[in-house]
Amino acid sequence: MKKEIKQEMIYGIHPVIEAINSDKEVEKVLVQKGLQSSTLKELMALLKERDVPYQFVPPEKINRVSRKNHQGVIAFVSPIHFFNIENLMPGIYEQGREPFILVLDRITDVRNFGAVLRTAECSGVDAVVIPSKNTAQLNSDTIKSSAGAIFKVPVCRSDNLKTTLDFLKNSGLKVVASTEKSESTLFDTKLTGPLAIIMGSEGDGVSEEYLKRSDLKVKIPILGEIESLNVSVATGVILYEVVRQRAL
Repeated sequence: MKKEIKQEMIYGIHPVIEAINSDKEVEKVLVQKGLQSSTLKELMALLKERDVPYQFVPPEKINRVSRKNHQGVIAFVSPIHFFNIENLMPGIYEQGREPFILVLDRITDVRNFGAVLRTAECSGVDAVVIPSKNTAQLNSDTIKSSAGAIFKVPVCRSDNLKTTLDFLKNSGLKVVASTEKSESTLFDTKLTGPLAIIMGSEGDGVSEEYLKRSDLKVKIPILGEIESLNVSVATGVILYEVVRQRAL
């Protein structure tokens, strides 16, 4: 993508309140620590009511983001519309397809995130689920590294991945976690039927709480001396093994 895409930001308590009330897709809100006012209380109540992710940060951090008259509040407007996985799932089944869902646990590098979205779109993934917090920001780097896939594959934001995984399991999907802690390789595992694949952070992989909720755990065989693959590469290996098995 040749054209630089800048993420829109909204500054100030009142403008952020107006943006949320007008249904703008707000990715997250930074709130300066120590602020106190009745208007701020109104904003915080609205953020909680609408499930908008927010973070309290020190003055120096919010000033690094922008020196404009932000009044201690900056909102990042998402370049995409977020979907609800609970609303998407019935439509996938109604179209006669077996759901193929990718769940990302704390993928925070924007280029990795973009590359994962690109592979997900190319491999026919129906939706990508991300947590509301501890996930990569959707900015121009994400968009460029996804090669536009971010606008083609539905991205669903979850406030509670445990609840989302339970929903997927109750919807008939087999939840498969990618982890080096597994004794089974993905090539020895049946990866057909309705599936949800969980990929974890490069630092410590899939969280233990999500591993406990998975039906299967698989690992990618590592034949060299380096212990692990980059998460975007690992995601590609696993998603295309699913594609291969479904084509048999």
